[in-house]
Amino acid sequence: MVIELSKYEKIALDIAYSIYNEELKEGEKVKGRSTLSGKYNVSPETIRRAIKLLSDMGVVEVSEKSGIYIKSKDKAGEYIKKYQSKNNVMTLKKNIEDLIKEKQDIDKKIMDNLNLLIEYSIHLKSIGSICPFQIELKAGSHLIGKSISEVQFWQQTGATIIGVHRGEEVMLSPGPDVKFEEGDSVLFIGNNKDIVNKVNEYVG
Repeated sequence: MVIELSKYEKIALDIAYSIYNEELKEGEKVKGRSTLSGKYNVSPETIRRAIKLLSDMGVVEVSEKSGIYIKSKDKAGEYIKKYQSKNNVMTLKKNIEDLIKEKQDIDKKIMDNLNLLIEYSIHLKSIGSICPFQIELKAGSHLIGKSISEVQFWQQTGATIIGVHRGEEVMLSPGPDVKFEEGDSVLFIGNNKDIVNKVNEYVG
């Protein structure tokens, strides 16, 4: 990725390269703004802004009476490095943004497929080797009033909650902040043969 520069920034960079490559030498007078304007096919104001950038960096020196002079090849090199560093940072930033977007797309596809799998599992009771179990939360269960993250369901039982059946609603893949209520049917899956016993013991 290359940073999209404004016209005056491109011109300033081009002049800086000319100085660094000694096409323009220190102490040499640069052509007037009107001449530069014609060379780059831009307005005098654009040239003024480009020269201002170089002047601020100490690359050129501007005298209202005598014109524009090349001041420092080293400063021109610093200006180029500054652009390259900025370009590298922006490239990394763009790469990270692309990776984040790619990750979000992958996460969404995973969740979409997981939700489909859960939905099919609930309605068909079996998809391949996955067969969801369910347990009803009765009065007295210590889970009631607590969120999924609070009860650490998976850590305590090894089972993964795939849904919560509440009244007429089935919440598929409920988030960590969903709180359990009396009468909820918790739908879960697990690989361990004793998973149902573990869940029954933990839910109480």
